[in-house]
Amino acid sequence: MPSLPAGVTLFERGWLSSNNLLLHDPLGRGPRALVDSGYCTHAGQTLALVQQALQDAPLDLLLNTHLHSDHCGGNAALQRQHPQLRTAIPPGQAQAVRDWDADALSYAPTGQQCPPFRFDALLQPGQEIALGAGRWQVHAAPGHDPHAVLLFEPSWRLLVAGDALWQNGFGVVFPELEGASAFAEVGASLDLIERLAPATVVPGHGGAFDDVAPALERARRRLDGFVAAPRKHALYAAKVLLKFKLLELQRIAEAELLAWAQRTPYFQTLHARHFADAGPMDAWGLLLVEDLLRSGAAAREGPELVNR
Repeated sequence: MPSLPAGVTLFERGWLSSNNLLLHDPLGRGPRALVDSGYCTHAGQTLALVQQALQDAPLDLLLNTHLHSDHCGGNAALQRQHPQLRTAIPPGQAQAVRDWDADALSYAPTGQQCPPFRFDALLQPGQEIALGAGRWQVHAAPGHDPHAVLLFEPSWRLLVAGDALWQNGFGVVFPELEGASAFAEVGASLDLIERLAPATVVPGHGGAFDDVAPALERARRRLDGFVAAPRKHALYAAKVLLKFKLLELQRIAEAELLAWAQRTPYFQTLHARHFADAGPMDAWGLLLVEDLLRSGAAAREGPELVNR
C-alpha cells in the first residue's frame, strides 16, 4: 500500500463498511475530519478507531462522499459521541435527509439500515475546503450514485474516490437499476479522475493504490462489458445486494434470506426488468444463492447460509 501524507490515516474496513479516512493536521492547526463512517452495525468500531487515532481529541468535521448506507451508517453514532461535530453531505439528497425519506435515500428499497442523522453543510462541487493539513477540492462524480462527490488534494495528488473507482472496478450503478441511464456518467467520472491525475487513490473499499492508470483501464473494460450487456450488470447488482445482507447478518436461515429478497423492492425491480424469464421470484432467488455458493461467497450449514 502506498504511503499517505502525515496526518492522513486510512481505516480500511472491508465491504460491509466503507473505508474511513481521518484527516488531521500534525501541527494542530486544521480541523480534524473524517470522510465516511461505515455501516451502522460497525458504528462501535468506527467510534473506537477515531477515538484511538485522535487520542480522545474531538472530531470537528464529518463528510460523506455519498449517502449509501455503508458510507454514512455511522453518522448518527459519531454525532452522539461528538456533540460539536459538523456534518457535510453532497447537495442532491439534502431534502431527503431533512425529511428522513428512507425510500428516496435508498435504504428501504435495498433492505438496508441507516439510523437518522442531521447535516450542517453541503459539499458543493467546485468548492475548496480545509481538512486536516490539506486543501481539498470537491468534484461531482455521478454514476454509481447520482449525487456522489470526489475529494482531491492537488498538492499531494491524493484522491478520495468513494465508489467511483476501486483498484478493480467501481460500485454498482444504482440509477441503472431504477431505469435511469447512468453508464455514461460512470465513464465521465472516470475521465474526470484521469484529468485530475492523482498519484494515489483512496477508494471506498479496498486498500489505497498508486497504479491509477491500470485501475482506470480495468474500470473502463468493466464498464464496456456492462454497457454491452446490461443484464450482466443487473445480475452483478443482485448478487452484491444479497451478499451485503449476508455480510450484515453473517448467518441466516436460507428460507429467511430468500423471503427477505422477495419483499425487498430492488430485487422485485431487477427480477421484473431483467430476470422474469428465470421463473418466479423464489426460483430466481435460489439461483442467486447457488451463484454465491459456487463462488465461495457463502456456505450452507444445515438450513442456514453462512458468510464466507
